Parts: sequence; structure tokens; C-alpha cells
Amino acid sequence: MNWYDDSRDRDSRDNEVVIGEQHDVKIEDVSRKGDGVARINGLIVFVPNTKKGDEVTIKITRRMPKFAIGERVEN
Repeated sequence: MNWYDDSRDRDSRDNEVVIGEQHDVKIEDVSRKGDGVARINGLIVFVPNTKKGDEVTIKITRRMPKFAIGERVEN
């Protein structure tokens, strides 16, 4: 997984990710702490209780400048 993002591209798009929104994502990797890692418009989103390859609906629960945290939404 390439962790490099061109900040010019990211800054113009990642403001679209806000707390409370739901997104359909694919988990691309797993973090060192075991959380699934997805991306929304280039922004890294950590999703607990997921594994690489999962396709899930998440709700954004925390938003930081360089990443977000989402929780899995049961369908």
C-alpha cells in the first residue's frame, strides 16, 4: 500500500468527509493496531473490527486533519 498522498490533491477533496456521514468502503490494509484501513477521497480512515478485503458501510465517528475513524454499520 502506498501511504504517500499528494497534499494538493488531498486538501482539495478530504473536506468532504464529515462526522456522521456514511460511506461504502473497501478495507485495503490493516494498521499496526489491527484496525482496517480504507480511503475516502484519499483520506485514510481507520475502521475497527474489519479485515483486508472487507466491503463495508461505515459511519465517520472522528475526524482529524490527516485521518478519520469510522465504525462499521450493520446492514
